[in-house]
Amino acid sequence: MAPKKHQRPSLPPKASGHPPRGYNDARPPHKKPAGGTGGAGGHWVYGWHAVNAALANPERVVTRIIASPTAAEKLEMPARKLPNPHIMEPRELDRILGNEAVHQGIAAEVKPLEPYRIEDILNIKDPKGPLVILDQVSDPHNVGAIMRTAAAYDAIAVIYPKDHSAPETATMAKAASGALDIVKRIQVTNLATTMRELKDAGWWIIGLEGESKTLFSDLKFAAKTVVVLGAEGKGMRRLTADCCDERARLPMGNGMESLNVSNAAAIALYQLYISKGR
Repeated sequence: MAPKKHQRPSLPPKASGHPPRGYNDARPPHKKPAGGTGGAGGHWVYGWHAVNAALANPERVVTRIIASPTAAEKLEMPARKLPNPHIMEPRELDRILGNEAVHQGIAAEVKPLEPYRIEDILNIKDPKGPLVILDQVSDPHNVGAIMRTAAAYDAIAVIYPKDHSAPETATMAKAASGALDIVKRIQVTNLATTMRELKDAGWWIIGLEGESKTLFSDLKFAAKTVVVLGAEGKGMRRLTADCCDERARLPMGNGMESLNVSNAAAIALYQLYISKGR
């Protein structure tokens, strides 16, 4: 099914006093309350992928690095100002991070990243991948897994409402496996307003809905595509669904009524990825 031709005018950049920022521009000065299990205002990330991604991200504030002697020998510090690693035995890392943490001998205490603004991606002319909207997805494991999938399949950003959404925490960082430092997260106050702004800027919005008669795989995807996923168990809110240009479902057998939201995101983003001939 081909997307309908847009009749909407282009939306000019907002006159907010701030020009739209590029991918690596400085973040705005506002602070977002932090969640997690590190020190004041921070949380731990651990394992080679997550720690290397955090250290390599110039926008990530790293307050502490801890490593086993073996891991410290292999650690290559990037060319930016960072604290020196504190060397300790693996059992001490277990004590700090918890016995269940698969830390691979390395961890970093970090401050949560500041959310980007919708203006950062609104008027991209030739995006390399889709956008993802999470409508009140509150489980940090699911959000982290979706972020990891988004990084794997070239999604540009994950957009989420300020209320009833999972904050960045150690749990989310573990599930994301470094993706929190790769894919933009954009926090918005009013999701419906943001979706209308995206439409006006030429983005085509597809909501995943189990009751739809249209298969996601039957759609012809636009160059600027947004995929919307609803909350665990509840799906999209009615106003969110009404703001979509299309609603589609993923094909499923009769053995299960629905998919976990992170699994649904993986299937949809993979379908979008291969639709571009990759």
